[in-house]
Amino acid sequence: MTPRQRPAKLGFGGAAIGNLYRPVGDAAARATIDAAWDHGIRAFDTAPHYGFGLSERRLGDALAERDPAGTAFVSTKIGRVLRPVPDRDLATERQGFVSPEPVESAFDYSRDGVLRSFDASRTRLRRDRIDLLLAHDIGAMTHGADAAARMATFLDGGYPAMRSLRDAGAIGAIGIGVNEIAVCEELLNRVELDAILLAGRYTLLEQGALDTLLPRCQAMGVRLILGGPYNSGILATGTGGGARYNYEAAPVDIVRRVDAIAAICACHDVPMAAAALQFAMAHPAVDTVIPGMADVEEVAQSLTLATLPLPPALWHDLIAAGLVRADAPVPSSETA
Repeated sequence: MTPRQRPAKLGFGGAAIGNLYRPVGDAAARATIDAAWDHGIRAFDTAPHYGFGLSERRLGDALAERDPAGTAFVSTKIGRVLRPVPDRDLATERQGFVSPEPVESAFDYSRDGVLRSFDASRTRLRRDRIDLLLAHDIGAMTHGADAAARMATFLDGGYPAMRSLRDAGAIGAIGIGVNEIAVCEELLNRVELDAILLAGRYTLLEQGALDTLLPRCQAMGVRLILGGPYNSGILATGTGGGARYNYEAAPVDIVRRVDAIAAICACHDVPMAAAALQFAMAHPAVDTVIPGMADVEEVAQSLTLATLPLPPALWHDLIAAGLVRADAPVPSSETA
């Protein structure tokens, strides 16, 4: 596949190269980024939380060589700072990552926390300017009873700091990177956002974002990036052993729904992962979809899944079965 054949909406999710759930060596991570670059991918998302700086460092080192002019679109996040943990066993999973970095992330949405996090990210990414800075995981899904206090800290300190960085030209745009719809709606009511990275809430499995959020983003001109198009993997792997949904073991109702989707995909001889990725890319409000890519094979697979011809009858049957909403945009032809 040549770079010109790359789907315009396909980007690179950087959690996997931060050793999400399992170790990935430096050489393998570099080969993965190189493969994405060679296939024309130019949008890269990362965060300090991903491997506790490991994903940012690996991406920064690779792009410093592959993209010295800084043409790639790079997004990273604030909301956590990295703190030393000298006594931790670095060979075990910590906060979802198996990282050799002797630090861990702690929430901090204050002005000082945002500025310190941004400066450290800029150093690891080896870039003076970051295209998009996102407030990471703010909202009730992550913080529960502490959500209101975290939001107050962000609105009083962190958000104004992001605005000042944007006004100074150190970043191109600001937004949030979250796993829930409600906090997107709340912040759109309260502050100006240039972009939203929404993970796992608009997928082949979940379409509640169609009700208000996606139309609102279109109307307001808010750039929408979709993460988690496979809902943490279950739409790619199916419901076999170890299937994850929302980063955890999949509950029974989700397993049943995924099995129903998989059965219809199988009737049309379509990989469910292809249907999931192309469904996410089909909505006109969506600017970029960023599946995680852990190795060279996953890069190639993502490109194949994003361009595989899918029969219109697939979408007809998914809609008829009540698995895809009738008002959801779907790929309009047999070529995505």
